[in-house]
Amino acid sequence: MMESSRQIMAIGNHSALQATIEELSHYDWSVFQPDSFHEALSIIGKHDCRIGLAFLEEDTASLPLEMEKASELTALHWVVLVEDVDRLSDKARDLIYSYCFAYRAAPLDSRSVNVLLEGALGMAKLQDRYDAYREGHQNHDLRMVGDTPVMQHLYRTIHKVASVDAPVLITGESGTGKELTARAIHELSSRRQGPFNVVNCGALPAGLIQSELFGHEKGAFTGASQRKTGIIENSQDGTLFLDEIGDLPLDMQVNLLRFLETLTVFRVGGLKEIPVDVRVLAATHVDLEKAVEKGEFREDLFHRLNVLQVQTPALREHPEDIEPLANFFFRRFSSDKPVKVRGFSHESLVVMRQHRWPGNIREMVNRVRRSMIMCEHRLISPTDLGLERRNGHSRDTDTLQQVRDTAECEAIKAALVRNKHKVLHAARELSISRVTLYRLLEKHGIDRNGSSDETTPDFPSTSKTIQLT
Repeated sequence: MMESSRQIMAIGNHSALQATIEELSHYDWSVFQPDSFHEALSIIGKHDCRIGLAFLEEDTASLPLEMEKASELTALHWVVLVEDVDRLSDKARDLIYSYCFAYRAAPLDSRSVNVLLEGALGMAKLQDRYDAYREGHQNHDLRMVGDTPVMQHLYRTIHKVASVDAPVLITGESGTGKELTARAIHELSSRRQGPFNVVNCGALPAGLIQSELFGHEKGAFTGASQRKTGIIENSQDGTLFLDEIGDLPLDMQVNLLRFLETLTVFRVGGLKEIPVDVRVLAATHVDLEKAVEKGEFREDLFHRLNVLQVQTPALREHPEDIEPLANFFFRRFSSDKPVKVRGFSHESLVVMRQHRWPGNIREMVNRVRRSMIMCEHRLISPTDLGLERRNGHSRDTDTLQQVRDTAECEAIKAALVRNKHKVLHAARELSISRVTLYRLLEKHGIDRNGSSDETTPDFPSTSKTIQLT
């Protein structure tokens, strides 16, 4: 049975390509030839095509652009056949350099083309293994996603505090991953073999907090028909994570303080202290120092909990991680999505970078998962995410990266206007290559207006529905 991966998507109608396709059947390749770009995406999704084969001619103006779009959306490994490289347009040569695995110039023979296809297939398989490795091992000990300096600082801090056995206070906005950080500290500590118990201090009923935390003896109160071991005692030799510690009532703060000082607990109705060996981690999204000033939180308990501190960054502080995070959650919830949904449109990625993310990672999880279920197209749009492109400048303070992006976008627009929308001339003025300018136009969603006398086709809008000619 033929491997599903030995399938090729071929575009173009040149006679040399057709002859090569016929000869490739001797090497157990299965070739699909779509009639349109839309059909090409369908073929890739249904038949697991990983390799693209195309014939580039001097007069094939639209084909390079379509291949570039297919590469961005589907991660195809292209093998290109050409008659004469020197006769190709600058755009076609840029495409071969930037997006293609290899090319073969005339005269063509099926044996040499097969060698290139085998190499492209090997590279596709290697990429699959690499992607699987990254998904399984990227910050595996932390189970976190992000490679920016902000996140690297967080990882280093987690490793440092995990190596000692002192209490840790984890601060940060809601949805930034404080519980995930606590779990990472536990899993990297010497207590990793012990239990990791979580208590949401704001969710426990006021009358049951003491019983839940410290346990009770049989007959201690009405309904106490048997002895109950509290969560603290059940965390023996492990880690106790007190989430939303700022919501703990003042009377319970006294009992918690005594436990931290003596490392013993009294069950409700009990007569003796029970020693407990447990590490306490606490988290809050409120400013505990201000709560202390207002008399809403005990100062002595604050100092007991705040021996070591870890701050989880807001998502807007590391916008470069937004796209990797979105793709991570897309893969994580892949079983929820319709088969036809392949990923995020470029416009969605731009809008996600512009969004302020008041709910941080938790908000992203919700938006990505909902969009995957509701999306009716191949690519998730900003509408599916429930986001709109931001027009103008926000009153909020932008990050340095957002300021840079805005300045870059404005500089490109101004250069295009000064050069009558000629990409080549604008690129020279900006001291960048033309292919780099094309990528920046796509990155910022800039639509080229006006006509041009260049041979390179106009750069398209951010729409992904481009038809093959």
